[in-house]
Amino acid sequence: MCGIFGLVAKNGLVDADQVDRLTDLVAHRGPDGRGVRVNGAVGLGHRRLAIIDLTGDGAQPMRDRLLPVWITYNGEIYNYLELRAELEALGHVFHTASDTEVLLAAYVRWGEKCLDRFNGMWSFAIHDERDNTLFCSRDRFGVKPFYFANTATQFAFGSEIRQLLPLIGRSIADDDLVRDFLVCGLSDHTSRTFFKGVEKLPPGHKMRVDVSTGRIEIERYYSLAPRLAVANEQDAARLLAELLDDATRLRLRSDVRVGTCLSGGLDSSSVATLAARHYASSSNGRFFAITAVSEQAANNEEAYAAAVVEKAELNWVRTKPSYEDFASTAEALLEVQEEPFAGPSIMMQYEVMKTARANGVIVLLDGQGGDETLLGYHRYYAAWLRDQLDRSGVRGFYSAFRAATRAGVSAQRLLMYLFGASSAVLRATFYRWRYAFLKNPDLPECLRRFARETTDAQEMQVLEITETNLPMLLRFEDKNSMRFGIETRLPFLDYRFVEFALSLPTRIKLNAGWTKWPLRAAMQDVLPASISWRKDKIGFAAPDRLWLNRHSPAMYEKVVGSALLARYVDMAAVKRKFHRLDLGMRWRLYCVALWAERFGVEAP
Repeated sequence: MCGIFGLVAKNGLVDADQVDRLTDLVAHRGPDGRGVRVNGAVGLGHRRLAIIDLTGDGAQPMRDRLLPVWITYNGEIYNYLELRAELEALGHVFHTASDTEVLLAAYVRWGEKCLDRFNGMWSFAIHDERDNTLFCSRDRFGVKPFYFANTATQFAFGSEIRQLLPLIGRSIADDDLVRDFLVCGLSDHTSRTFFKGVEKLPPGHKMRVDVSTGRIEIERYYSLAPRLAVANEQDAARLLAELLDDATRLRLRSDVRVGTCLSGGLDSSSVATLAARHYASSSNGRFFAITAVSEQAANNEEAYAAAVVEKAELNWVRTKPSYEDFASTAEALLEVQEEPFAGPSIMMQYEVMKTARANGVIVLLDGQGGDETLLGYHRYYAAWLRDQLDRSGVRGFYSAFRAATRAGVSAQRLLMYLFGASSAVLRATFYRWRYAFLKNPDLPECLRRFARETTDAQEMQVLEITETNLPMLLRFEDKNSMRFGIETRLPFLDYRFVEFALSLPTRIKLNAGWTKWPLRAAMQDVLPASISWRKDKIGFAAPDRLWLNRHSPAMYEKVVGSALLARYVDMAAVKRKFHRLDLGMRWRLYCVALWAERFGVEAP
C-alpha cells in the first residue's frame, strides 16, 4: 500500500525535480521509503508503506530483472503466493518476497490478461519500454484511487488530487458535481472530480498511454457478472460463509500487525470474528479491534461491540472523539478528503485510523461493502415487496409487508420507498421545494436511473456498487486510512464474494423481511444473537445533531462569506434561513465553502 505518481512529457524531457516534489506530496501514504525513476519523457514516483517484504528488495519503482519494464504500484494482490507458485512452475525466478514482483512477472508473462488473475486491490502504472507505453489499471471495484490529468504538454497520474493540481493551473469547480452534491449529497458518481481537469480512471478499467504520441486509450476489463445462483437458503448461507471466511483469510497476509475496525454492526462483527479465529491459529496474542464510540446515546454502539469483543476474545481499543475534536479537525479532514463529503460521520472513521497507527496496527480489515452486496439498506425493500407481489399476489405482498415491519422497518418508510423513491419526478420536485434557494437544482442522472430500477434489486445493487454509494465510501476510507499510513482491506469486496452475493435471488437476500439474511444465518452460531439478528443499523455514526448544532455559528460564517457558493445559491435567502435548514444541507453548504477556501477553488 503506497502513494504513486507518474509524469509523461509530451514535448521533450520530464522535469526530475517536479517528479520528486509531486511524489512527496503523498509522503503520508508511504512513510517507509521513496523512489523516483526518470527516463527521458517518463518519470515514475513511489512512496512506500511496507506491508509485505519489509526489506529494501520491495522498493519501487521496480524493474523486471530481464526486461526493461518498470512498475509503480499501490495496493495488495492477496493471492500473490498462489500466483508466485504458478509462475515459478512456468520457469520464472523471483528475487524478492514482495507481491509487487509477482504483479510485474504476471504482466510480463500474461500481458494485460494478468488483471483477470488478481484477487486484490490495486492502482498501478507499468512503463513498458519495449513499446514505450504506460499500462495503467485500477482494481475491479475501485478500492484504490487513480487520478489523472491530461494537458497539452503533460500527462500525469497520482494517488491523490493534490499531486495534479500544480499541473492544471487554476483550481476550477466542476459545476455539475457541485450542484449534484448540494442537492442531495451525492459525490464520486462519475469519472470526473470536483476539480475541472482532474479525472479518475474508473473501477474495473485499464488505460494505455503511448508515450511517443501522447495518445490515451481507456477500456473496461471487468464487468460485474453474477455467478451461478443457488436455489435454497441453506446452501446460500453455507457457501457465503465459506467465501467470506476465505476472503478474510487472504486479507490477513502481512508482515506487519493486522487488526480490524469494529462498529458493533453485523458486517464488521462478522469480519472481526472470522479474522480473530484465523489469527489465533498462528499467534499467541489477541487480534486487535478498534471502535469509535459516539458521544450521543442514540447512536452509541459500544455495548454491541463489547459483546463481540468478549465472544471473539479481541484486544479492544476505543476512541471517543468529542465536539472539540471535531471542531479542531473539520478543516483538516476536508483537506485530507480533497473533495466535499456529505456529513461528519467520516470523522469517526478518521479517528479509528489515527488510533490504529498510535497502537502500531498498520493493516485494518473493515466491513465496507456488506450492505451493497447483500441488500443491507432499507431502500431495497421496494424491490422485494414487488417481487413478493409478482410471485404470490396481494396476500404474499401483505405478508411480506408485515414481515418487514417485524424486522424493524416502519410502515411509513416502506411506503416512501415503494412510491416516493421510485418516482424521479416526485423526488426532484421535493428537492426543488425543500431547497428553493438553490439555483438550477436538478436530480442527478444516476438517481433518475435508480428510481427507474427500484423494481429490480440486482440492477439497484449494480448501480450502488458502481456509481451511487460504494465509490463514495471507498474514497472516504482510502483518504482517511492513508493519511495515517494505514492499509485497509475489505473482505466483502473480494470479487468472488461480490459475484456470488449478487447472484442470489432477492427472496434469499431479503428473507422473511430480514436484510442480509444469508449472512445472518451463516454467522448466527458464531456471533452473539444480539448482533446476528440485530434490527437497527448505525455504523461509525457521529453525533451529528450534537456537533452540527454547536458548530452552526462557525458554519454560517464560512457559508455567507463564500464567493464560490454564491454561484449556486441565493445567498440572501440562505442568510435568512440557514439556522432553520436541515443539518444535512447546512453541512453541505459549509463543506463546499470550506473546500473552496482550502483549495483556492474558483468558479468556471
